Amino acid sequence: MNVRKRIELNEKNILIKEACFSNKSRGRKIPEPEDNYRTPFMHDRDRIIHSKSFRRLKHKTQVYIKTTGDHYRTRLTHTLEVSQIARTISRGIGVNEDLVEAITLGHDIGHVAFAHNGEEVLNERLPEGFRHNEQSVRVLEKLEKDGKGLNISYEVLDGILHHSGLQEGTNKSETLEGQIAKFADKIAYVNHDIDDSIRAGILKTSDLPPEYIKILGHTHGSRINTLVTSLVDKTNDNLKKGILKVNL
Repeated sequence: MNVRKRIELNEKNILIKEACFSNKSRGRKIPEPEDNYRTPFMHDRDRIIHSKSFRRLKHKTQVYIKTTGDHYRTRLTHTLEVSQIARTISRGIGVNEDLVEAITLGHDIGHVAFAHNGEEVLNERLPEGFRHNEQSVRVLEKLEKDGKGLNISYEVLDGILHHSGLQEGTNKSETLEGQIAKFADKIAYVNHDIDDSIRAGILKTSDLPPEYIKILGHTHGSRINTLVTSLVDKTNDNLKKGILKVNL
């Protein structure tokens, strides 16, 4: 038994039945031979991390057009925070952590410079509009490797495409892993945007609504912990009832 098969056996023994198992992936546009050491989703994660587009995230701002100082989030640090939160959630629920990691590491790879202002300008200027989640898929499928793309698995592309938006019943990933990535993104940016705004002097801690602070916590870490714990508990309750839905 090679390493990949041992990993797949571990998934069978550890993950919940609603998880997306690596050996059940719908595959890639261009089929590839199976690897002896890595599952398809592990391959996807590694391809994303080693891509030029991933490295460029370090120069893209997160919430403000321009910042001075080393402590403000960039698209790269945001991506790493989202990935950490999502992996913690995936373990708490019992789904495929490798798939979650690949989705979260690639979710903003198509984001433009100048934070969301850059996306808004492009959306206004381009006749077909511009949405960074769609651009992320385009980067991975058509732009990386001099136009050859990275040949990423279907489930990873699905999670990336559907990570943006929280409207009920819309923009929903086919996998629980994709749904987790979507919520982890929101948990990360809502909290670290507050943190960066306080650091920049735009907000004060006293400006935060006391009724929310009472529920979520007084510190950055405690608020993230409260939201992650709530999401894991509520999702596990949903799954016990046969509801395949991730929510807080």
